[in-house]
Amino acid sequence: MAGSEPRVHYLAGFSCPLGGLTSGKPRVLCHEEEVFLSTGSEFVYVYDQEGGLLTAVYQFPDQVWHLQLLALRRALYVLCARRGIYCLSLEPRRRWSSSQTSEDNKDSEASSPVITVDPEACVLPDTTLCAFTVHDDVLVALVQGPAQWKMQLFERPRPGEDCQPGGLVGEVELSTSTPPAGPPGKATVPCFLPVLCCVSPPGSKVPLGHPQGCGGFMLEKALFGLLFGADATLLESPVILCGLPDGQLCCVVLKALVTSQSAPGDPKALVKILHHLEEPVVFMGALKTEPQAEAAVESVLSCEDVYSDCLVALGHHGRTLAIKASWDKSGNLVPELREYCLPGPVLCAACSGGSRMYHSTPSDLCVVDLALGGIPLNSEQPQPDGVPGGLPPLLCPASLSICSVLTLSVLPNTPAGDTELLALSTKGCLMTCRLELSSEMPGPTRMTTENTGQKIKELLSGIGDVSERVSFLKKAVDQRNKALTSLNEAMNVSCALLSSREGPPPISCTTTTAWSRLQLQDVLMATCLLENHSDFSLDQGWTLCIQVLTSSSALDLDSAGSAVTYTIPVDRLGPGSQREVTLPLGPSESGVLDLPVTVSCTLFYSLKEVVGGALTPSDPLEDPFLEEQPLDLLPEQEGICLPLSRQTVDMLQCLRFPSLAPLCARTPCPLGPAADLVDTFLETCRAPSSEVAGPAALRAKYLPPSTASIRVSTELLRAALEDTHSGVPLCSATLQWLLAENAAVDIVRAQALSSVQGVAPDGTDVHLIVREVAVTDLCLAGPIQAVEIQVESSSLADMCRAHHAIVRRMQTMVMEQAARGSSPPDLRVQYLRQIHANHEALLREVQTLRDRLCTEDEAGSCATAQRLLQVYKQLRSPSLVLL
Repeated sequence: MAGSEPRVHYLAGFSCPLGGLTSGKPRVLCHEEEVFLSTGSEFVYVYDQEGGLLTAVYQFPDQVWHLQLLALRRALYVLCARRGIYCLSLEPRRRWSSSQTSEDNKDSEASSPVITVDPEACVLPDTTLCAFTVHDDVLVALVQGPAQWKMQLFERPRPGEDCQPGGLVGEVELSTSTPPAGPPGKATVPCFLPVLCCVSPPGSKVPLGHPQGCGGFMLEKALFGLLFGADATLLESPVILCGLPDGQLCCVVLKALVTSQSAPGDPKALVKILHHLEEPVVFMGALKTEPQAEAAVESVLSCEDVYSDCLVALGHHGRTLAIKASWDKSGNLVPELREYCLPGPVLCAACSGGSRMYHSTPSDLCVVDLALGGIPLNSEQPQPDGVPGGLPPLLCPASLSICSVLTLSVLPNTPAGDTELLALSTKGCLMTCRLELSSEMPGPTRMTTENTGQKIKELLSGIGDVSERVSFLKKAVDQRNKALTSLNEAMNVSCALLSSREGPPPISCTTTTAWSRLQLQDVLMATCLLENHSDFSLDQGWTLCIQVLTSSSALDLDSAGSAVTYTIPVDRLGPGSQREVTLPLGPSESGVLDLPVTVSCTLFYSLKEVVGGALTPSDPLEDPFLEEQPLDLLPEQEGICLPLSRQTVDMLQCLRFPSLAPLCARTPCPLGPAADLVDTFLETCRAPSSEVAGPAALRAKYLPPSTASIRVSTELLRAALEDTHSGVPLCSATLQWLLAENAAVDIVRAQALSSVQGVAPDGTDVHLIVREVAVTDLCLAGPIQAVEIQVESSSLADMCRAHHAIVRRMQTMVMEQAARGSSPPDLRVQYLRQIHANHEALLREVQTLRDRLCTEDEAGSCATAQRLLQVYKQLRSPSLVLL
């Protein structure tokens, strides 16, 4: 630090999003007293250092990715994301319309005019442009295709003239390109942009308006010839150096690219791959490392008249490549390539024009000197120790104690012995950093015992940081490997389930019901048995979802019935294993069991639980580029649903038959909800001669039972039951088939019953009668032998539930038999039409009676209700037969 002048001087503050700016996109350039700045948003700022104020703000239609200034031509070229390249004239403004001040800008931005850039200023529209550089009268652009990078050469457009480029001069394809991943149809911002710069041969004329701050430089003759070959040297052609996000460092001879259109040849011959860093290239530059030229270099910090003797390239994670011409053991001039490992991730870098290079990480701004211990190129003898050419075997960065610098630019015309940097921080602060070269890099001769101890502590601390970083990365890799293994298992399970439409499924879930006594109340319990017959395991992320729909939801999809979903995590269900889940179906708190109840079993695989944890970085500050990428890669849906089974629990499954139980097993079975203790006490104290006068008892005593029947031809039943009930009387086989899912089916089968009396969940008797009948007047050939199934109950609701359960089974049976192609006998069509007409008349009468109930008084509505019940009874006992 010189005198009392502050080391860091803050110039201005600019708007930044919550969490700060991200690296890779911000740019800062300086010409005389003007600073041209982009924060990665759609704005480009012009700041006057001398006046300390913001003079202009240019607004572009999208994010600004790159700036390049042609100082002598007073032209600023701007790369706008997904739009193209714009050219702004820095002369008095003629092509841009001024608009009102943006309300989003803060501090100094609020008093600056916002200039909306005219679309006509776009000199090269292209949505795939990712980088460009300008050299003399040509513009070199790099576009990203669906499969490859492509370098294109255009005549440079000039501001104030025809804005469209003069035409494509030449183009060549580079390496393969992988577009950034993201949701389909949504434009994705790449995390890393390619880097382009122009390398000029020594002795070539510096073109007017040489770009400032763009990385353009000159290499000495020996290194230029060794890197780019004899053709570039003989042609005295500039070379375009390209660093790609995949780590490739390649070059293209500019004059060869110009002639590629008129004399096309092998495209691969135009592109030369110099090296592969195996990580995204974020910076390329050149240094002057020969000791005897240090004094001249320090006095001339501009890169226009300096021939650099060392080419450097930096990767995002700190891998650094240095290339220099040196002598081998035979005395031949060869290129020496040496790789170093610097602290990362590297946010930005800059070369001072001498032998020092500055690079920024999230935690510090460091400087390295490649001239320490250097050997001049013109040494007469090859050097021993395996270090020809003077490249140091190890780089030791020196900390400048400035953190979170996103973009750097070395200011020219600084006093001898000093270096002044122009920097932009993550918080949007523009600042200058003045450094004394004598105090930046302590040389080996000045090392003392205290310095050595401090250096060892820093190295040990760095080793600890690297070890911690390795542990973090190993943990992240293990998480992603585990997630990939789980995803692979999930894919296999999904394919196995979706492809097993015929035959037993590899993973099944069966539901059975049984009555149980819980807390002085009879409860209907459902047992779901999940069985894994596949070769795969169900581990992390799998959940068994069981949804229970009440009768309103099961019978009427439009009604807002109640539904309860149970979720049971499936933990380590390996091949051949099974998991049993028991849950209550009813009755509810009101003591009513709404039937039928539908139980649906589904396997759910949570993508966010498995993938989200693996993609979310545990420490985003270590690598800020990981913050945006996982959010774009996370799936939009929460998971995958694989239906396993759907079963309806109806009245036939819930009936209980106390009279059929063995004598030794008969116990008083409390029916319905548990009785209140007070009611039980009063019931005990009641006189023996007194009778219950409740509505159910009165209906059972004085009203005839409600009945419903359905007839099925014996031929249809025999065809459906011959495989499972052969040798059993048809009536008994039919009753066994109806009660197949009831726990009492074994007793019915053992006693060969054709009629049985059961008890509904609310305690009402339900009588099932199966008998053979002959149906006349329907078939021309004679009577049709049929089986009649009759349901009787004193409760109209229970009778309807049982009748609905029987009809549901009959519908399934008829559809299965219809698929076999059986044909019905010849029927009397006129008789069928008459029955159909009678049913139509009954339905119309039902509608009329229901309308009348809404308007009549109590006396009239009683007769209407009785008639309505009679009509319903006729509808429930049709004269038709299922054939």
